[in-house]
Amino acid sequence: MDVRRVERPLATEVAPPRFVVGSTMRHVLVMTGTGAAGLIAIFIVDLVSLLYISWLHDPSLTAGVGLATVVMFFTISINVGLMIPIGALVSRSLGAREWERARQWATSGSILMVAVATLVSLLSLPALPWILGLIGAGERTLQVAQSFLWISLPTNGLMALGMALSTVLRAAGDAKRSMYATLSVAAITVVLDPLFIFALGLKSDGAALTIDLARVAYVYVSFRYVTRTHNFLIWPRLPQVIKDARPFFAIAVPAILTNIAAPVSNAFFTSIMARFGDQAIAASAIIDRVTPVAFGGLFALAGAIGPIMGQNWGARHYDRMRQTLKDALTFTIVYVGCVWLALFLIRVPLTQLFNAPPLTADVVQFFCQYSGLIWFFIGLVFVANASFNNLGFPLLSTFFNWGRATLGMIPFAYVGAATGGPKGALLGVGAGSVAFGIAAIVTAFWTIRRLERQATVPI
Repeated sequence: MDVRRVERPLATEVAPPRFVVGSTMRHVLVMTGTGAAGLIAIFIVDLVSLLYISWLHDPSLTAGVGLATVVMFFTISINVGLMIPIGALVSRSLGAREWERARQWATSGSILMVAVATLVSLLSLPALPWILGLIGAGERTLQVAQSFLWISLPTNGLMALGMALSTVLRAAGDAKRSMYATLSVAAITVVLDPLFIFALGLKSDGAALTIDLARVAYVYVSFRYVTRTHNFLIWPRLPQVIKDARPFFAIAVPAILTNIAAPVSNAFFTSIMARFGDQAIAASAIIDRVTPVAFGGLFALAGAIGPIMGQNWGARHYDRMRQTLKDALTFTIVYVGCVWLALFLIRVPLTQLFNAPPLTADVVQFFCQYSGLIWFFIGLVFVANASFNNLGFPLLSTFFNWGRATLGMIPFAYVGAATGGPKGALLGVGAGSVAFGIAAIVTAFWTIRRLERQATVPI
C-alpha cells in the first residue's frame, strides 16, 4: 500500500484559496483575532507564571526567570524565523492551486524546522554560563536561570514542531484550529503552574517543567488537526527534504537573522538595566512579560498578513496585497491607541499585583505611560517585515530589524541610561524606532509596486 496516497481530498481542492476572495479587512481581523487569542493566552500565562514567582518574595528568583526568558526569547525567535518559509511557501502554493506541492512544503518545512531547533538547543546548553554572564547575571540569578533553562531548552524541538504545524494551519486559512492548538499550551500551563510552583515546592523549576509538558500538548493538538482535518502531511522522503532545503533556507536564513535582532537587542537592554541592580532587572522582566500580553495583537497581525499576502501573490492579485497592507496599518493605529490607554489606567495596580519594590514599580509605571509611543513604530516594522518575508524580500526585513536593533537602539539607550537611568533607557528605545518604522512601511508599499511591474501574466 502506498502510504503517500491521499486518502481524502484537501479542503482547498473544493473551493478557491480562502484569502484571494472576500474582504481583505475581514481576513486581517479574523486571522489577527484568532492568532491574538492564542498568543495572548500564552503570554498571559507566562505573565502569571512570573507573578507566581514574584509571590515567593525572592527578587533573585524573579530576576533569574527574567534572564532565562531572554535566552528563551532567542531560541523562540529562531523558531519564528523558521516558521516564515513554511507559511510563505505553503500559502503561495495554495494561491497558485498547487495542492500537492503545498503538502510537500508542509512536510519538508516541518522536518527542517525541528532539526534546526534541536541543534540550537544542543549548542545553547553548554554555553549558558557565558551567555547569562554576558547579560549581567549575578551568582544567584545565574543559578536560577541556568536551572530553568536546562529543564526547558531540551524540548525546543517539540516547540518548533508545534509552531510548524500551527503555521501550516494558518497558511491554509484555518485560523480557528491554529488558535485551538495554541490555546492548548495556555490550558496546560494554567493547570500545572500553581501545582508545580507551590504545591510541589519546585519554585522556578516547576514553571520550567510546565513549559515542557505544555509543548507536548501543543504538538499533539496541532498534529491531529493538520493530519486528520486537512491531510496536509505526506510520508517524508529524504531526497525531497534535501531538495526543498535550499529554497527553504533561502527564506529562513534572512528571516532568522531578522528575528534574532529582537532577542539580541533585548539582551542588550537587559544588560543596561543590570547596571542598576536586581530591582531594575526585575522591572525589565515584568515589562518583557507585560509587553506581549498588551501588544500581542501586533505579533498576531504580523503572522496574520503573511498567508493573506502569500495567497494573493500566488494568485497575482496585487490590488488585494496593497489593500491588506493598508488594512494592517489601520488595525495598528486603533489597536495601539486602545492598549496604550488601558496600560496608562492600570499602571499602579499592575505594580502592586507584583509586589514590586520602589525602583521596579517606578520603571514599570513609566513604561506603561509611554508604551504606545514606543510600540506604534515597532508595530510598523512588524507589519513591513511580514510583507517582506512573504513577498520575496527577506533581506529587507533583515536590514530594518537589525537597523532598529543597532543604530535605532544602542546609541539612544546608552545616552538615555546615562542621562535618565532606567527610564531614560526606555525612552531611548522608543526614540530610535521612529525613523525605522516609517521607512519600513514606505518600503513595503514599494515592494508591492515592484512586483506588479515585474509581473508577466496579466490578470
